[in-house]
Amino acid sequence: MMPYRRGRRRGPRWVSGLPIVRSFGPLDSPIRGVVQLTYEELEAIKLVDYQGLEQMEAAHMMGISRKSLWTDLHSARTKLARALVDGLAIQIEGGNYVFRVPPPEGGLPVRVQKRSNRPIPEDSAAATGH
Repeated sequence: MMPYRRGRRRGPRWVSGLPIVRSFGPLDSPIRGVVQLTYEELEAIKLVDYQGLEQMEAAHMMGISRKSLWTDLHSARTKLARALVDGLAIQIEGGNYVFRVPPPEGGLPVRVQKRSNRPIPEDSAAATGH
C-alpha cells in the first residue's frame, strides 16, 4: 500500500545542466556520512546564491512558483549547512527535473524531457501543462 501524501505531486523543475563534479567531502578526516542534494536543489542555489537572481526570476527560470523555489532553496541550504557543520560528504544526484535548452538563434526557448529527450517549445509547454 502506498503511503498517503498531502497536496499535489511534485512537478519537474527545469535545470540548465548537470554539474561537472557531483560529490564533495572533507579532506582532513574520514567521511562520517553523506548528504544527498538533488539537481534541482543545486540549480536553486546556483541561480539565487551564486548568480544573484531574485527568487521570482529564478523560479521563472526553473518553471516553478516562487514558493516551490523557496522550498527547494531552503532544503538545499539546510543540507549544505548540515554537511559543513557535521563534516559530511555531499552527493549531488537524482530528483525530478528536465533540461532547459538555450533558444536557437532567434527561436523560442525549449526544454527537453528527461526520459524521452523530445524537445518541447516553451509556449506549447505552458498550454499543455508540461
